[in-house]
Amino acid sequence: MAIAGANKEPIPAPIHDAVAPESGWDADQRESAVFAGGCFWGVQSVFQRVKGVDNTVVGYSGGTKETADYRRVSSGHTGHAEALEIVYDPAKVSYGTLLRIFFSVVHDPTQLNRQGNDVGTQYRSAIFYTDEEQREVAEAYVKQLDAAHVFQRPIVTQILPLEHFYAGEEYHQDYALKNPDNPYIQVCDIPKIAELERQFPALFQEYHL
Repeated sequence: MAIAGANKEPIPAPIHDAVAPESGWDADQRESAVFAGGCFWGVQSVFQRVKGVDNTVVGYSGGTKETADYRRVSSGHTGHAEALEIVYDPAKVSYGTLLRIFFSVVHDPTQLNRQGNDVGTQYRSAIFYTDEEQREVAEAYVKQLDAAHVFQRPIVTQILPLEHFYAGEEYHQDYALKNPDNPYIQVCDIPKIAELERQFPALFQEYHL
């Protein structure tokens, strides 16, 4: 699957960002972000290799607790998107930087309700913001990228309040790492890891269980 922005220089950094204050910041304080960008295996395989990210969990957002399981979500009729919860240290990586990686490496934000051959609303592009600052940063960044015509088509990413995140089944966690020879992982996800290292070498870190 071709990623918008791949084989280019990294897309512009956000002008408006959320950063940790220089003083009065608790070194142990962490923030969370929830993104959806196609199959959650690949989204996790990228963000777990970003310096400043402490933990990632694949799961579901956008629907109800009763339908938050892989079989039902795969129907495309639950309202859920395959999503990733990211716990990160804002003193090491900003929310805007996570968005920059999300838009440039993780997926093509101009594809509506699909990523490549994965088709359905469960594969839609979405940002589930946890507070108003995240909403403002995300909305401003989408406007910035569209105004600069970074992509050939407009960004269709939904920006929605996070109501709930439901962790996915255990066998989906770290799936790409545990199944590196899976043809899907070889074709769709390993290239994303390579792009992260190429476009953002200062942020890249190896990841091991």
